[in-house]
Amino acid sequence: MISFQNDWDTLLAEEFQKEYYLRLRQILKNEYAHYRVFPDMYDIFNAFRLTPYHKTRVVIIGQDPYHEVGQAHGLAFSVQRGIPLPPSLQNIYKELESDLGIPRAQSGDLSAWAKQGVLLLNATLTVREGNANSHQGIGWQIFTDAVISLLDKAPQPIVFLLWGNFAKQKAASLRNPRHLILTSAHPSPLSASRGFFGSRPFSRINRFLEENGEAPIDWRIE
Repeated sequence: MISFQNDWDTLLAEEFQKEYYLRLRQILKNEYAHYRVFPDMYDIFNAFRLTPYHKTRVVIIGQDPYHEVGQAHGLAFSVQRGIPLPPSLQNIYKELESDLGIPRAQSGDLSAWAKQGVLLLNATLTVREGNANSHQGIGWQIFTDAVISLLDKAPQPIVFLLWGNFAKQKAASLRNPRHLILTSAHPSPLSASRGFFGSRPFSRINRFLEENGEAPIDWRIE
């Protein structure tokens, strides 16, 4: 039984009973039994546990978890403490420093953002070791599309941060004029210089939140 200990429990209860999710659950049981899969099965839904629905103010959409040992822990773009920073996260920190003057953190654990209402949501929530996108077609995207539709209906203003073409596809599900959609190139080394650097997402998010009577995000990572 999945439990988030917050309002996602009620909001997603019906989703967990749908036929596609029951199939997905059986696939995952087999995958975890026969392969090394990330994140740990108890960390899959950490983004939802740390960021309740009613407190979500920013949504950052990733593609799938990091696929090397010790990295993924259920938050998009985040790695566990003590793990070297992946290139995309290094570039996120570089843009954060350029945008807001915040020095680049040594830790890649973004839990502090999540606890302030930044939902760090991968479109696919699991992956086999060393095999990027290996779980892309097993049903996770149906689940996360449902999550995004729920967030689109949220009464509070939310900023959706869509980095790269994959994340931009999610904009089709966003119709609520209350929210703000920010898009740019992905922060990976292959594309960061083609529109991610200089996009200033962090200051734009905080400006929007303050204009709507919300407290800004403290983007510092200790």
